Amino acid sequence: MSKNKTINVQGTAITVFQSEQSDYISLTDIAKHKDTANTDTIIQNWLRNRNTIELLGFWEFMYNGKFKPLEFEGFRKQAGLNSFVMTPKKWIEATNAIGGNKFYE
Repeated sequence: MSKNKTINVQGTAITVFQSEQSDYISLTDIAKHKDTANTDTIIQNWLRNRNTIELLGFWEFMYNGKFKPLEFEGFRKQAGLNSFVMTPKKWIEATNAIGGNKFYE
């Protein structure tokens, strides 16, 4: 059975989703600390960063046997370019990512 709990980080409430096997931290709640009105933009900008894409890809390679490495490689090559746009939905659907998808909208 899964459940949610909240932790307080520097005055910001962060939701932690706990399942039987894993814990997931809400990126949306973390982004609210920076700007409550523009959390989607903050997350999209974070996802445009090459280091972010590489970190997410590394995690998926380790823990997700259904991760699509060819799609990831295409995103990795584009990450950081001015024309590169990434959303959580696009990442999940294209690569079959599972990391943190409890909170992606």
